[in-house]
Amino acid sequence: MKAMVLRAPRELAADNVAIPKLGAGQVLVRVTHSGVCGTDLKIFNGAIPVRYPLIMGHEATGEVVDAGGQPGIHAGDRVIMDPELFCGVCFHCRVGQTHLCPSGQLLGRDANGGFAEYVAVPASHVFPLPDSIDGRTAPLIQVLTTCMHAQRLVNIFPGESVVVMGLGVTGQLHVQLAKARGAHPVIGITRSASKRELAESLGADLTIPGGPGAIEKVREATEGRGADLIVETTGVVPSLSDAITMARVGGRLLLFGIITAKEGALPFYDLYFKELALINARVAKPEDYPNSIDLVQRGIVRLEPLVSNVMQLGELNEAIGMLGSDNGQRMKIILEHA
Repeated sequence: MKAMVLRAPRELAADNVAIPKLGAGQVLVRVTHSGVCGTDLKIFNGAIPVRYPLIMGHEATGEVVDAGGQPGIHAGDRVIMDPELFCGVCFHCRVGQTHLCPSGQLLGRDANGGFAEYVAVPASHVFPLPDSIDGRTAPLIQVLTTCMHAQRLVNIFPGESVVVMGLGVTGQLHVQLAKARGAHPVIGITRSASKRELAESLGADLTIPGGPGAIEKVREATEGRGADLIVETTGVVPSLSDAITMARVGGRLLLFGIITAKEGALPFYDLYFKELALINARVAKPEDYPNSIDLVQRGIVRLEPLVSNVMQLGELNEAIGMLGSDNGQRMKIILEHA
């Protein structure tokens, strides 16, 4: 089969490799579309260590070609794949925290993933896609599941004020999910005028330019209190510092952006004095897939405005290069597999 194979950091090329053989409980999926993610960039350049050779790609959809005798799955079914693999028997798996399995693996990082013609995945990790969901947007559902999982941890109530810091792909999804949960006002913050405009078209009640003045404008929009919930998606320490200041006394912070810094200046006393709750979220759980698919099918969450580029699988090197030289305006890159 055709695949894009990473043989060393920055050594990615098209190759012909064997079609995966099905293991116990697996199905074979012909990949039709995949999404390119910042994680793929980090694997590509060596920032995330992996074993080589590797087929990357963890946001993938396609058609089942061999159901492996699994009940309820048939050849021809359109599916999205949950890339988060787990053992099913450890403590975390037994208590329903499969996403925290210490033996867990990610397709496209720890096992061959979706930048190929075919991929073998556990039958438990494929979820049916209705025909009404376009293949060019479907890989974004995997991203949506991570936002869904995160918002479930913070329990948004109708009428609560929510600030989303950073309006990239995940920020735009958080805006839509918060709006669907009845949050008001939903406020988006970014320096990008085009992303503020997009967030408003997707339901944000107010958008604010990032930088000086943003904190005061959030207070003005929340009767001087600060926001009930801040969703921080940028993953940078100064943004987290602003989030602490923007939150109301007794408020909550959802740290969605991945902060890799080991140290940084934060208003630590405010964390104590304001009794703020800090919630971190990691990947998603299987139950997040049916709900995310349903929201997209019903048009409650829109994905098509978040796709900025559609390219061919063989152009993966170019797509990753676009991520590496991003000017801050690009959104999701989707690959079509011929």
